[in-house]
Amino acid sequence: MEKGRNFYYITMLRDPVSRYLSEWKHVQRGATWKTSLHMCDGRSPTQDELPTCYAGDDWSGVTLTQFMDCPSNLANNRQVRMLADLSLVGCYNLSSMNESERNQILLGSAMNNLKNMAFYGLTEFQRKTQYLFERTFTLRFIAAFTQINSTRAANVDLSESVRRRIEDLNYLDVQLYEYAKDLFLQRFQYTRQREHQEDRLKRREERRWLREQRGQSRTSLLKHRGDNSEEGGRAELASTTEDYTSQVARW
Repeated sequence: MEKGRNFYYITMLRDPVSRYLSEWKHVQRGATWKTSLHMCDGRSPTQDELPTCYAGDDWSGVTLTQFMDCPSNLANNRQVRMLADLSLVGCYNLSSMNESERNQILLGSAMNNLKNMAFYGLTEFQRKTQYLFERTFTLRFIAAFTQINSTRAANVDLSESVRRRIEDLNYLDVQLYEYAKDLFLQRFQYTRQREHQEDRLKRREERRWLREQRGQSRTSLLKHRGDNSEEGGRAELASTTEDYTSQVARW
């Protein structure tokens, strides 16, 4: 008989600008998502709903400007879209409601789904992510997580205007990340405080147990000494009686 299993949804979020640059570099090297069906409500989007950003097999060599200029680029606000329930906004049909309403629904759905996940971590907080994961699932990694800040995205030299444009293209992801970071740090702080409280209670119980053990040992020692004293008294009485008897016999 097959045993029942519990499945937990977890995810990792990343700073939106770094994530966007990382995807651009990935696509620039020839990566595509051509095999992705983007299924929503039982169907894939039409070509009109989701136009491609390039002609040919891939988008190799794409410049950052070209990458940002494609309005249907799924890199824009990818984290919100991947976490949200697209059925709430008519999937990829942008004519189902106005853009402002659509964006608010997507952001709210993504935040709600993130909050209700069993666990999520942040790329920029590797050690804290490991700490929370291990205490959420009562598991231990055999090695400590490493914070690697020297990434392809980090090595891209950005002007302030380009950075602002990327943030504008990903303004839903920016809001999601700020929400996620705040909630993540709250959870981390709460877990640390609870662990410290549990450690204090554990130490208090250990001290109480030690006091009880010392008390029991002292009681046993006193009882042992009392028993020895009583036996010594009986032995002395027996010795005195024996001497008196022998003297009487002699007289």
